[in-house]
Amino acid sequence: MSETIMPSAPTTRKTGLPVKDLLSKYGTVVFLALVIIGFAAANPRFMSATNLANVLQQSAVLAILATGLTLALASGEFDLSTGSVASLAGILVTGLMANQHWGGWAAVAATVVVGIAFGVFNALLVSLLRIPSLIATLGTSAVAIGVNFAYSGGASIYGTLPTGFKMLGQGRLGLVPVSVIIAAVIVVLGYIVLEKTKAGRYMIATGTNSTAARLTGVHIKRYRGAGLVCSAALAAFAGIILASYLGTGQPSGGDSYTLVGLTVVFVGMSTIRPGQPNMLGSVIGVILLGVVANGLNLIGADTWIQQTVTGIILIIAVALAVLKEELRFF
Repeated sequence: MSETIMPSAPTTRKTGLPVKDLLSKYGTVVFLALVIIGFAAANPRFMSATNLANVLQQSAVLAILATGLTLALASGEFDLSTGSVASLAGILVTGLMANQHWGGWAAVAATVVVGIAFGVFNALLVSLLRIPSLIATLGTSAVAIGVNFAYSGGASIYGTLPTGFKMLGQGRLGLVPVSVIIAAVIVVLGYIVLEKTKAGRYMIATGTNSTAARLTGVHIKRYRGAGLVCSAALAAFAGIILASYLGTGQPSGGDSYTLVGLTVVFVGMSTIRPGQPNMLGSVIGVILLGVVANGLNLIGADTWIQQTVTGIILIIAVALAVLKEELRFF
């Protein structure tokens, strides 16, 4: 009796990987390339060096915030306080310089410390009180909003800011924005920590299977807490860069970054290493949203369309992760 051999999935000649696996890993990259081609065809200005530099500059704040959020999600924890912490940081850093007449670097350092404090608070709520991070950070977000409005009275903060501070968000080295260089350094450091260090491996192990990680001796509370602290600290620093870019402190300037931050990380979970938060994937998500926002703006789309598209991208990314049982909220 002859044996029937089922045909194997199509593979690529070089890697031997099934086409399905390649699409799973790089489908988002292909989609990004198609979006770029589409906008370039719709408006020739899209591919100009000046516009591409603008896309990167407008994406720098999100890249910084998403780096911290990727670390938090890699450890298995959500952080819904990032946007509020970024807004508070922008108000605080400008207020310290414009109203209290602090030096630029002192104001930046103090503001980052405040962000770290919020991260530690989140870590204590999650690790010691065992409150789900989705709920704990939602509460912390409300606290940050309250502190923000107590300090600013709900009004924007204007004033003379040090030149060195304004360089962080507005300066350029040739055609390259300084904020892009800062964001690139932070992303690379985040990649090294997550992918190349023992701490990063333990963080991923904690987020992937906390029970197995605990049985192998990993201090899971420590790495969950570390992820939340990194997320809050980088959210604060992102708010600082945003305030430098705007030249003012806006009480709600960073609020939208909670949504877009989660969006880019979830998009990142659909590429490179499907199902797992990873820095390269998050960067692709940042670029995708930056390209979409810029491209829609160039073709004259209304703001509500940009917001709707962002929401749709988030829903699709989360839905795919949930359907594949790669993402749980509790």
